[in-house]
Amino acid sequence: MNFEILFSFVLATAALAISPGPDNIYVLMQSITNGRKYGLATVCGLISGCLVHTTLVAFGVSAIIKESDTLFFIIKALGAIYLLYLAYKVFKSDANVTLSDAAVPKKSLGQLFKQGVIMNVLNPKVSIFFLAFFPAYLYSETINTVTQFYVLGLLFMTTSFAVFALIAILAGFISDYLKQNKNIGLILKWLQIVVFIGIAIFIFLSEK
Repeated sequence: MNFEILFSFVLATAALAISPGPDNIYVLMQSITNGRKYGLATVCGLISGCLVHTTLVAFGVSAIIKESDTLFFIIKALGAIYLLYLAYKVFKSDANVTLSDAAVPKKSLGQLFKQGVIMNVLNPKVSIFFLAFFPAYLYSETINTVTQFYVLGLLFMTTSFAVFALIAILAGFISDYLKQNKNIGLILKWLQIVVFIGIAIFIFLSEK
């Protein structure tokens, strides 16, 4: 078992979770507008939805790995290209982090949890990202591939939950800091770009 690969996976996941995106901005605004526990309910829903994507990738990619080295290489190559595309999209995007509570209606904790699950499960981009991200981080030649994907999925969920929960708990402070420090958006933007390119290179260089 290669613990260095798992550690690099956790670091990459944390960097991606910190970078501004629709999910963590939504969590931030729920926490600011309705309170921390409402933000945490949203976080729990979003993270729970990752189980579905992990399962799809675990069984789908595992079958491909068993069937063909060439197909697996093609998946990794396409995954790396997709991550470079995401880096390009971030590069072309606005560096400003826009916070608006105009579209944050009051909902119950159960409603927010369910909405978080639905937002995640019905987002095909999450499955595509998992498909691009996970295969390069298989960490053992002896452990069952499906098991490895589930371990990666749980690490992804645990790390993302920790970061998102911290965003919910520190929502007020984060909001004030973002408003006072206009350059932070640019820093986070380049963090995303570096992480996407770094993962893409790692995928290109990784072996089965």
